[in-house]
Amino acid sequence: MSKRHASKYKLDRRMGENIWGRPKSSVNRRSYGPGQHGQRRKSKVSDFGIQLRAKQKLKGYYGDVTEKQFKSTYQEAARIKGDTGQNLIGLLERRLDMIVYRAKFAPTIWSARQMVNHGHIRVNGIKCNIASRRCDVNDVIELGPKAQEMALVMEAQGLAERDIPDYVVPDGTSKITFTRVPKLDEVPYPVKMEPNLVVEFYSR
Repeated sequence: MSKRHASKYKLDRRMGENIWGRPKSSVNRRSYGPGQHGQRRKSKVSDFGIQLRAKQKLKGYYGDVTEKQFKSTYQEAARIKGDTGQNLIGLLERRLDMIVYRAKFAPTIWSARQMVNHGHIRVNGIKCNIASRRCDVNDVIELGPKAQEMALVMEAQGLAERDIPDYVVPDGTSKITFTRVPKLDEVPYPVKMEPNLVVEFYSR
């Protein structure tokens, strides 16, 4: 589980954006930052500050994975041939917890991670409880028998604020196939993500 749970919407307010596109995000009511100094006048942000902000936003969107995990993912993306920013997005979207979230099996990335950790998800028919597992193209991800009756799953499938992207193909209501690794412009982010700035941050 992520360290942030109850206060996850503080990230929205710190960034000044509704990162997950949720209707109940506090940034919809208070666009300034959290804390007693949240409304102070904003000073000019340096290039480093802009890059750091881009990194925090992208890392936070994926359930605030640990810095060690996120940096390791970046280093792997840098070793792969091609555009490092695109590779980074591709690796993050291949995470099992993110595919569960994209499939609308869970309402939030945190609940998706919890479902995986609790053994409610099967990959190619085999139970998997490792949220950071990388799925391969044509892997089949499905809900376990108990999960299919969970109120959380029904809530997620009824959410109107997001759709299932076309690289996650449903087969009924409890099974999907991960058909391809998406590019940046195919990922349904509610806000603009800038992986190129993340690459600049780590390559300083």
